[in-house]
Amino acid sequence: MGTKNYTGVQVSEFIITGFDHHSHQKLLGSLILIAYVLILFFCSTNFSIIVTDRRLHSPMYILICNLAIVDIMFSTSSCITMIAVLLAEMKSISFYSCFTGMYFYHLGDFTSTLTLTWMAVDRMLAISLPLRYNSIFTNRRCIMSIVATWIIDMIALSTTAEAAHSIPYCQPIIQYVFCDYAAMIRAGCVNPGPYFSIPSLVGWWLWLLGGHFTLIFLTYVVIVWTVLRLSDKGSKKKMFSTCISHIIVVSVYYAPKLVSVLLTRVGVTLNLTERNALLIVASTLPPLINPIIYCLTTKELRTRLINLFTKNRVEIK
Repeated sequence: MGTKNYTGVQVSEFIITGFDHHSHQKLLGSLILIAYVLILFFCSTNFSIIVTDRRLHSPMYILICNLAIVDIMFSTSSCITMIAVLLAEMKSISFYSCFTGMYFYHLGDFTSTLTLTWMAVDRMLAISLPLRYNSIFTNRRCIMSIVATWIIDMIALSTTAEAAHSIPYCQPIIQYVFCDYAAMIRAGCVNPGPYFSIPSLVGWWLWLLGGHFTLIFLTYVVIVWTVLRLSDKGSKKKMFSTCISHIIVVSVYYAPKLVSVLLTRVGVTLNLTERNALLIVASTLPPLINPIIYCLTTKELRTRLINLFTKNRVEIK
C-alpha cells in the first residue's frame, strides 16, 4: 500500500521536534503538567467515590467511572511525552514506546467517542422511558456495553497499528508533539495518502456501530421532544439539568475535531505549529474538563466530595 520504490532504515527511537520552535517551552510544559495532575486527581476521585459507594452503582455512574479510566489512559499516552520533552528536555523516545503511546492514544480517543454515545443513550432512556429505564438499561447490560466498546475499539485499531508498525521509516523524526498515527505515518518512507484512508474507514465503521456525533445528536432530539411535551416547568428544568453535564462534555470533546474538519472543508491549511496547538488542546482539554464537570454538576458526587474534605478538615482540627 504505497510502499513501493521507497527504502527505509531500521528505527530504534524517534526524536520529538514539535516544540522546537516554541519560545516558552518551560511555561507550556508546566501548564500541561498542572493539567495532567488535575486530570489524575479528579478522575481518580470520581472513580474512587463511585466504586466505594454502592448507592452509586447504577448505569450512569458506571459510565462516568469508565470515562474516568479512559481519560486517564488518553491523557497519559500524550501528556507524559510532552512533559518529558518540555520540562525534562528528553526529546528521544524508543520506537516501541512511541508505538505503544500511539495505540493507547487512539484507543482512548475511540473509546471516549463510544462512551459518550452510551451516556447519551442512557440519558435518553432515563428521560423518555422513565418507568422502563431500570429494566432496559440494567447494570449488567451497561457493563456488557462497556466491554463491547473496548473490544470493538481494540479490533478496529489493529489495522492502524499494523500499518504504523510495518512501514519503512526514512528518518527518526516526529514533527509533532507526541506520537500519534499521523505523526508516525508522516515519518515513514511512504506516500501518506493511502495510509490516512485507514483511520477514515475505521471511523466510518465505528459510526455504523453507533459511536459518533450524529447518534448523540439524535438522542438529544428525542430528549428535547420528550421534555417539551411535559406540562410541568419544574420537571422540564430538572430533566434538562440532568443532561447539561453531558452536553458540556460532548461539546468540549468534539469542538477541536469539528474546527479541524470545518477549516479543512473551507480550504484553510494549518501550518505545523497550528496543527500541534490544536492537537495539544484536543488531548488535554477534554480529559481535564470531563471529571471536573461531572464532579461539580452531579449532586451525589459533589456531596460526597464536600463531605470527604469536610471530614478531613474536622479530623485535622
